[in-house]
Amino acid sequence: MARNHGPIAGSHGTVGAIVVAAGASRRMGGIDKIFAPLDGLPLIAHSLHVLNSLDCVKQIVLVLSEGNLDRGGELIASESMTKVTHVCEGGSRRQDSVLIGLNRLDGFDWVAVHDGARPLLTDDIVLRGLKSVVETGATTAAVRVKDTIKIVEEDGTVTSTPARDRLWAVQTPQIFAHDLLRNAHDRVKTGVTDDASMVEMIGGKVKVFEGSYENIKVTTPEDLILAESLLKQRPARTHGASS
Repeated sequence: MARNHGPIAGSHGTVGAIVVAAGASRRMGGIDKIFAPLDGLPLIAHSLHVLNSLDCVKQIVLVLSEGNLDRGGELIASESMTKVTHVCEGGSRRQDSVLIGLNRLDGFDWVAVHDGARPLLTDDIVLRGLKSVVETGATTAAVRVKDTIKIVEEDGTVTSTPARDRLWAVQTPQIFAHDLLRNAHDRVKTGVTDDASMVEMIGGKVKVFEGSYENIKVTTPEDLILAESLLKQRPARTHGASS
């Protein structure tokens, strides 16, 4: 039975998702992190299963590197991820890959963009984001920074220490009103590291919502070990069931 998620973006329009996983895994020591085994499934399958199980998410586009397209299609079929309608090749930059995915979505009111290298996504993170986005039309998962941060010159000299209580480490998913995200991609052509930055650059207001310290991005072999450990501590999940 579907849960009542309360007032979320999905209650006021349709939601599509783009999962971006077209990177080169350069820091993985030869391991293709996207299809690395993680608690019995390829890494990319974990976040896809979460999105596929949420009733409020109606369509998913998976963006992969050229070499992973066949494996991606086989995974979607074998895991019965019925909401994944397209498995497509990404571009040279992350924002190019997001735009490719955006062009495949069926005109949804809201768009969630998630990094496929973050396998520890949960229903609750997505639902918090869908509640947050209705306020400004743009929101990103984030966690408060625990460490003291230094601004450092190229020669290693510290120039300043920003107040830690105002620093957040940004994660995904990032969720946007479709038209706002489209406008940002149409107008911003310089390289950026995330879609929230693009919205900021065109004058949009971006909010943060609480992500999770477990929602790590796998970038090194050590991250795979940590992700495996964190997943094994979670209750067993029945994939493919609707939330």
